[in-house]
Amino acid sequence: MSEAAQRELQALQAALAAEHAAVYGYGVVGGRVRPERRAEARAAYDAHRARRDALAREVRDLGGTPVAASAGYALPFAVPDAAAAGRFAAELEDRVAGVYSDAVRACAGQRREEAAGALREAAVRAVRWRGGSVAFPGLAERSGAGTPSAAPTATPAA
Repeated sequence: MSEAAQRELQALQAALAAEHAAVYGYGVVGGRVRPERRAEARAAYDAHRARRDALAREVRDLGGTPVAASAGYALPFAVPDAAAAGRFAAELEDRVAGVYSDAVRACAGQRREEAAGALREAAVRAVRWRGGSVAFPGLAERSGAGTPSAAPTATPAA
């Protein structure tokens, strides 16, 4: 496998891991979010599931074994209510955007276009949850978010 293909595979595996964590995270969000935002949470959950499934296929197409989801993930902060659920959803999307930002740099052609589209979608969802935007979605060091762009969406629970 060429070095470029290995970089793409690594970036796709990282994106797949982030999507696994986002799917888990939206399970938490959906249970806490205000009733009027449940449809939005469900749409995001469905979008992340679709991306997860597409990434697993891409990883297999490159000859890799898709990274498995963890049984559980440690949340970055407590999510006891609707306000925290909204903040958590924005955080999930910021972290997913960061991973896709890395994939845009690592991939070429159609995979790069898909990663850019996923980055855009995550950034738009983050804005909707947060109510505001950042200058460089997916690039934490420029947005002031303080989260490294390669960070997983959530930490697997021990």
